Amino acid sequence: MAKFNSLFQPLEVRRCTIPNRIVMTPMGTNFAENTGEMSFLHIDYYEQRAQGGAGLIIVENACVDYPAGSNGTTQLRLDLDSYIPRMFKLTETIHKHDTKIAVQLNHAGASAVAERINMQPVSASNLPNKKGGATPRPLTVEEINSIVESYAKAAKRAQIAGFDAVEIHCGHSYLISQFLSPLTNNRTDEFGGSYENRARFASMILKAVREAVGPFFPILIRISADEFLPGGNTLEDTLKLLEYFQEEADIIDVSCGLVDSIQYQIDANYLKDGWRTYLATAVKEKFNKPVITVGNIRDPKVANEIIESNQADFIGLGRQFVADPQWPLKVKEGRLDEIRKCISCNIGCSGHRIGLNRPIRCTINPSVNEGEAYKNQKVKKPCNVVVIGGGTAGLEAACTAAEVGCMTFLIEKEDHLGGLSVEISKIPEKKRLRDFPDYLIRRACKLKNLITFTNTEATIPFVEALKPDVIVNATGSTPLLPPITGLRENIDRPQSSVKGILGMINNIDNYPMDMEGKKVVVVGGGAVGLDVVEFFSNRKAEVSIVEMLPVVGKDLDIVTKVGTYALLEKNHVNILTSTALQEVHPDHFIVKRNDQNEQLDFDYGFVCLGMRSYSPLMKDLTDAFEDKDVEIVNIGDSVRARRIIDGTAEGRNILNTLDTFNKTGYR
Repeated sequence: MAKFNSLFQPLEVRRCTIPNRIVMTPMGTNFAENTGEMSFLHIDYYEQRAQGGAGLIIVENACVDYPAGSNGTTQLRLDLDSYIPRMFKLTETIHKHDTKIAVQLNHAGASAVAERINMQPVSASNLPNKKGGATPRPLTVEEINSIVESYAKAAKRAQIAGFDAVEIHCGHSYLISQFLSPLTNNRTDEFGGSYENRARFASMILKAVREAVGPFFPILIRISADEFLPGGNTLEDTLKLLEYFQEEADIIDVSCGLVDSIQYQIDANYLKDGWRTYLATAVKEKFNKPVITVGNIRDPKVANEIIESNQADFIGLGRQFVADPQWPLKVKEGRLDEIRKCISCNIGCSGHRIGLNRPIRCTINPSVNEGEAYKNQKVKKPCNVVVIGGGTAGLEAACTAAEVGCMTFLIEKEDHLGGLSVEISKIPEKKRLRDFPDYLIRRACKLKNLITFTNTEATIPFVEALKPDVIVNATGSTPLLPPITGLRENIDRPQSSVKGILGMINNIDNYPMDMEGKKVVVVGGGAVGLDVVEFFSNRKAEVSIVEMLPVVGKDLDIVTKVGTYALLEKNHVNILTSTALQEVHPDHFIVKRNDQNEQLDFDYGFVCLGMRSYSPLMKDLTDAFEDKDVEIVNIGDSVRARRIIDGTAEGRNILNTLDTFNKTGYR
């Protein structure tokens, strides 16, 4: 069994002993009350992560100056004493589990939304903090001094509320970052221009906070070590800026990116485990202070090696704690095969909160708030559950049913489980996706009351022989092929260069690494089509993408969307929007654009027009069990082609069906 001793060594910082090197980094949740008060749902959420073994939890950013500094729809606040009691309840709860807890203090600046705060946002200058952003109003020196005082008062409230430390957010396009970055600071007074001047605001805040909390209370700062934007701060710039405000900081939380480079700030799924660590190492080596490193870290071997080799002092896990609150505990106990690794899809967390103003959810963890409590919902009488389809939705339903005591049968017609997610993960940039079906399969294999049939067609006689009380149809989806001239005759045919997504994946090893000079045309600008574009444009092919809508990637989450648009621009992809496919030929497409037909020649053509539900057995099931006490439920893509997050949630929702069974029974 692998040992990860370096991850579980304590470290003392200003008389505060952090029991291990695993830090839950601050992430907005939208769990707070509308008033900005910590909710009890919120407290439960953080307690789960403390129970899971986090050494330090850094609570998401709390507003120090309301409403101008507000970020998000339901953000925590620490601008008034009235927020102390509920915060104290939080810290008291977390401390029961030998976990230390800090809170991040923040002013949104130009990241605030004018419609929410009912005023023009403020900033260092009148420069928007993102493309197309609102123009902010430059702060006066008097206002700057007032905000500095607000940080100090908020830090003192945090100390009174029982927090072990505070973190000052100096990155990610928030107010302090807006002063530090030349992209948002064009001031000509003592707060603009030179490194020293741009760092002056941060320095004033750190000194005021230290004076407020005293010499023995740890202060963390979070920075964007590299902004990854033309004209923005590089790592070398940030190291110079830090000279002016790091003195009062005890731990430096090394992040990166701004709003317009959010795919690096909230890591895209193609970025490897620990890819940002070089940034933290550079900060550590220059200032000889403990640093937190972050960046898609899912593998405990990578995490342990970073600490063991002294590249960083703490491992920061964000979305991984959403996906699996027990990551530290499972690592410590050697239960690595039970870890539910975050796949960095950014749909339920960033997509929900930033893009949709919803509370966070998770594609692979349908119990972000409830944890493992669902396992206590045991069936009270014998219950047979038959699940048809072994994709992620079917696997979640089968595992959940078995975990609460049902005799469960899972039927899959292919020779393997995992469904479409296994196929998509064969695209190199999407390989992290494979972690989820692999986790579900391992989970299923450990359940003695879950019997799996692969290479098996689900027929009515076979299902009847299993004497079901509940049948779950989870047969998934299939590529959408509209009645377009030549499409069915040419797609995935030997004589044709036209393929669908599955045809492309089945031939993925045959495409050369260098495709310079080859023409690729992809029809369909949704998530699947863009995956194909990414694959070929990264191989230097001359790629065009055809989309009927005015934009490509309309339904992508915000992180993926920003990253995708940057990739399209970098790889010079030819984007043809408001363009419709008319005809398919073996070596060219006919498309209509601006009421004119055009011919697009290609070496490789792909038609990726989305997926449609595939439920061939539903009518037969309904007819066969119509007069029997059997509940039939349809879940996932077999209802309507959607995202994995929907199928996972519906798979877990079999608990609702079983709750009814507990009360009434179907036989």
